Amino acid sequence: MRRFSCWLLFFLFMAPWAPCSAASAADAPARIISLAPNITEILFALGLGDRIAGVTNFCDYPEEAKRKPKIGGMSNPSLEAVVVLRPDVVVLTTDGNPKEFEEKLRSMNIRTYVFTARRLSELPQGIRELGSALGVKEKADHLAASIRSSLDSYGRSHTAAKGKKALFIVWPEPLIAAGAGTVIDDSLTLLGVENLAARTGIAYPKYSIEEILRHPPDVIIIGRGMDSKDVENISRGLLHRLKILPAVREGRVYYVGDGLFRLGPRTLQGIAELIGVMGRTP
Repeated sequence: MRRFSCWLLFFLFMAPWAPCSAASAADAPARIISLAPNITEILFALGLGDRIAGVTNFCDYPEEAKRKPKIGGMSNPSLEAVVVLRPDVVVLTTDGNPKEFEEKLRSMNIRTYVFTARRLSELPQGIRELGSALGVKEKADHLAASIRSSLDSYGRSHTAAKGKKALFIVWPEPLIAAGAGTVIDDSLTLLGVENLAARTGIAYPKYSIEEILRHPPDVIIIGRGMDSKDVENISRGLLHRLKILPAVREGRVYYVGDGLFRLGPRTLQGIAELIGVMGRTP
């Protein structure tokens, strides 16, 4: 439960902030600390796994990331742990990492880089800029181009989902949905699916049973997230309360992985899962 609480706080209270500094590409860093799971995944995708000196407690993909030294959480990293690991650069994000922590690092002359991409459309350029700063520009350009091509293809080719209504549940108890301005919302929109929770104008709104019954979705999608083993059990009570909905009665409730929870290379896998789910929805 403690693990979920930290994860939920990240979704509910993360706030964008402007980067104060960026690493120079003059010297490729040999020791990199990542302060976010999506950054860790991008670093591995760029072939920088052997240069990662430390990661957060939530960095669990790929498997090798679990064996890296830990520096604490995203919202409360340990300054002492970071300093002990002697990083050449610390990579932060504007989603989830405190601006004040980046300022502390800079005050100690620890080099930082702030990854500012927050939306699906910003991912390719964000990867290019990060790769350039870390001395792997060619690999980053290739990865970014591949992601851009896939996104364009998804937007053009997959029409089965267009016009359908979906509710994406980030966590069932308490009921948290994915709303406006999230990668999940961007992905549904890319496929022409109406994200019902986007009407709230809130990124991760607390959602009521009454609201779902008032605006019934064609499909309910539940993200597995970090507590994947427990989500289906925890969802049973919610689905029982929603049993009068056609989506529940007719089995249009689907569980998907955490690809859409982290803006990075695996976001494409998350979109592919959405395509599969919506393709099964009449």
